[in-house]
Amino acid sequence: MSTSQNNAINKPVWFITGCSTGFGRELARHTLSLGYPTVVTARNIEQIKDIAVGFEANALLLTLDVTRPEHIAAAVKAAEEKFGRIDVLVNNAGIGYFGSIEESDMSEVRKMFDINVWGLSDMTRAVLPGLRRRRSGTIVNVSSIGGIAAFPSVGFYNATKFAVEALSESLSQEVAPLGIKVLLVEPSAFRTDWAGRSANEAPHSIADYDSTAKARADMIRGYSGKQPGDPVRAAAAIVKAVEAKDPPLRLLLGKAALAGARNKVEALRKDFEGWAEVSEGADFPT
Repeated sequence: MSTSQNNAINKPVWFITGCSTGFGRELARHTLSLGYPTVVTARNIEQIKDIAVGFEANALLLTLDVTRPEHIAAAVKAAEEKFGRIDVLVNNAGIGYFGSIEESDMSEVRKMFDINVWGLSDMTRAVLPGLRRRRSGTIVNVSSIGGIAAFPSVGFYNATKFAVEALSESLSQEVAPLGIKVLLVEPSAFRTDWAGRSANEAPHSIADYDSTAKARADMIRGYSGKQPGDPVRAAAAIVKAVEAKDPPLRLLLGKAALAGARNKVEALRKDFEGWAEVSEGADFPT
């Protein structure tokens, strides 16, 4: 092993899923530019080969479909064999889906859950043994402002991200005593492919949902490619949060995400306080 490779191994080793487009691609480019050994993965390895150009010594490109356990096991093994460990796992792979709850094709919804929830949890479970042995590391789960506040047309997508939020919050409490950190990334609208090819939609429409689910889907599709969020800046923000001495559990990305989260907090406060007497009255009298 060369001196440069030795120096690279002394830096944090990142493992990123879903690097063909969007956050995964820009994050891999950013970590490699910092000299960090990076495992760059995608279902189609041809789509990520350009990311490693100029960074060949620190990049490991792997084919990975997070819905296939054999892919996960092989990828984690290959990463640990090349770099000795994984310090930061970024669960970024995910897809979207548009359609009202009633209109949605449940086979497509289950496919989305397989990727967004079960793929993420399987990746996490595969990497945790190494993190526990070293008593260090970070798991980054890419959620969404839609994991905090739900909207028409993306209810099932919201459900996957609400699941990621709950899983991550619980996991953070389980692994904190072991020196492992968990970071939830919650973006609003960014110029990724999420609203393009990465999101399917209900095959049939019901006119009663035109003003709610359909209107929301049309709006989101309509500004695909014109969203205010910059994936390059998001990548830098994620690395900054991971490397912070006291990182947050939740990192909102984008002005709309921050505004949406604040609105949700206020809506919760209104419900909680407005019905506090009824809530407390449900207990046995003291």
